[in-house]
Amino acid sequence: MARRNDADVHGVLVVDKPRGPTSHDVVALARRALGTRAVGHAGTLDPMATGVLVVAVGEATKLVRWLTEDAKSYRATVTLGAETDTLDAEGEVVERATVPGDLTRARVEAIANERFAGPIRQRPPAFSAIKVGGRSLHERARRGEAVEVPEREVTVHRLDVLAIEGDRLELELDVSKGFYVRSLARDLARALDTRGHLSALRRIRSGAFILEGALDGEVLAAAARGDDAARDRVRSALIEPAGACSGMPRVVLDADGVRDARHGRPIRTASAVDEEPLALVDESGRLVAIGARREGRIQVLRGLRA
Repeated sequence: MARRNDADVHGVLVVDKPRGPTSHDVVALARRALGTRAVGHAGTLDPMATGVLVVAVGEATKLVRWLTEDAKSYRATVTLGAETDTLDAEGEVVERATVPGDLTRARVEAIANERFAGPIRQRPPAFSAIKVGGRSLHERARRGEAVEVPEREVTVHRLDVLAIEGDRLELELDVSKGFYVRSLARDLARALDTRGHLSALRRIRSGAFILEGALDGEVLAAAARGDDAARDRVRSALIEPAGACSGMPRVVLDADGVRDARHGRPIRTASAVDEEPLALVDESGRLVAIGARREGRIQVLRGLRA
């Protein structure tokens, strides 16, 4: 049982999630490892997926709204010949089709560039956490309800075909928030005149957070079981809130600005930065708030406790 003496810990963990646990399972491990209930995550990974899962702890949970806005990068394997109800390898096969014998890397790249580049309309999987009419799609799908899943606009910043091995496509892609790689597997396979599903997925980047140096999920699990050495490794892996916002424009506040930010008051500043969001830090570099410029002043969007 983890000791409950770390309740005042704050920051972001970049976890290399193993295959199997849900994102909520990883959050539960972090809660036990660090002895605090204040834990959340930025950007869900399906149980089958591995790789970068950004976990926010303590005051850093207030940053999740902005951390989830960032683009993400994946390596994916699409297996052709069969489509499943969940659009991944964990679902039941619902349709089979012959894989074209003349499938070449050049043809796949041409289709990818023609149909899956830039802003596109995408229909999310029926088995997803998206809510329609107040209920999640996966809940409705498991009840056997027929639900029309609405399309939405997402963006493909980059889609590279790394290899074709038999009936498998190896891809690497950079995509916007809200993009479903499972849907891409379905749509790309259909564009190639066959059927397909996602058989492996690894997130290699989420915004500024990359796989290199990420905390091994097994270490987090050991810390949750009470392993003191593992708990020390988890604590040392925490990125301070200011560091977690390194991709945002930064405005340094003087003492008066910090005081105004703490009280949610508009902040007078000579800074010319006119972007949103802004990381507002004190003179020692600690994150005070997230803000945005409004009519010549900076308005606090979310403040952090001192």
